Amino acid sequence: MTLTKNILFPEIEQIVRTFNLESITAERKITLQPLIDFIQAKASNQQEIRLNLICTHNSRRSHLSQVWAQTAAAYYGIKNVFCYSGGTEATALFPMAAQTLVKSGFKIKTISEGKNPVYSIKYAANEHPVIGFSKTYDDDFNPQSAFAAILTCSQADGGCPFIPGAEKRIPITFEDPKAFDNTPQQAEKYEERSLQIATELFYVFSQINQ
Repeated sequence: MTLTKNILFPEIEQIVRTFNLESITAERKITLQPLIDFIQAKASNQQEIRLNLICTHNSRRSHLSQVWAQTAAAYYGIKNVFCYSGGTEATALFPMAAQTLVKSGFKIKTISEGKNPVYSIKYAANEHPVIGFSKTYDDDFNPQSAFAAILTCSQADGGCPFIPGAEKRIPITFEDPKAFDNTPQQAEKYEERSLQIATELFYVFSQINQ
C-alpha cells in the first residue's frame, strides 16, 4: 500500500513514527478485526466509510477515537472516510482531552463558546478539520444510516444494545482516563490513553488494501 506522504502536521508525523503496531496483543487484534472488515468491505466496493465513535458522555474517548481515526485514514490514504462521535447523552468535550490532542500536534480553534463549545481540530494543512463538540450518537449532525457504530466504552456498550441506522455494531472499549481527573497523573494518563487509541486505529487502517 502506498502511503500519502507529508499529509500530517510534522509534530503528529513524529508521534506516528513512534507507534509500535506490533505491540498490540493477539487478543486485542481480534477485537479490532470487525472494524477492519467493515472498512475493507466499503473500500473494496468504493463506498463511503462512515464511522460513529460512541461513549457515554461524548467527552473523552469517543472524541480521541474520532480524531485519531480520521487522521489514520488520511495517513494511509484511505479515501471517503468520515468519522463522527456521539454519546448516550451530550455534555462537552473535556478540556484535558483537547489539551492532549494539542500536545500531540493537532491545531485546535474554538468556533463557538458556551457550555458545549464547538472546536475545529486540524491534523493537516490541507485537510478538512474534524468538528468537535458533544452530542448524542443519533444527533442530526451524525449519519443516520449506512455507518458502523463503534462503542468505545463498556457503559455505552452495555447501554446501547441497538443503534438505529447502524450497519454494524462494533465494541472496541478503552479504559476511561476520567479516573485520573484532578490527580497529579491526569495529563500523563490522558496522553497514555490517547496514544493507545491512536496506535490501535493506525493498526486498523494499516490493514486496509486499496
